[in-house]
Amino acid sequence: MLQSSRMESDTPKFSSMLLAIAPERIAMFKAIIESYDNLATLRTEDPRRHYLRLTFAANQAGDVEDLIEALAPDFSIHRLDAD
Repeated sequence: MLQSSRMESDTPKFSSMLLAIAPERIAMFKAIIESYDNLATLRTEDPRRHYLRLTFAANQAGDVEDLIEALAPDFSIHRLDAD
C-alpha cells in the first residue's frame, strides 16, 4: 500500500504548454479556453513576444491537445514547449 501511494504522489497533477499566438487573436482564444469550464487556465508568459502559458490538470491533457489542434489553423497557434 505504501508503494502505491508513493507512486501516486510522484505523478504530476498539472501540465502546461507554452504557445505563441498573434496578438489580435489572443482575446478570442482566451474566451474560447474559458468557455470550457475547468479545462485550463491561460496566463501571459511573455507579453512582448505574445507567449501564453496554458496550464491544465494532467488528466485533461488529451482534451487540451485536441482543442489546441482544432484551434491551431484559425489562430495560427505555435506551440513552443510542453511540460
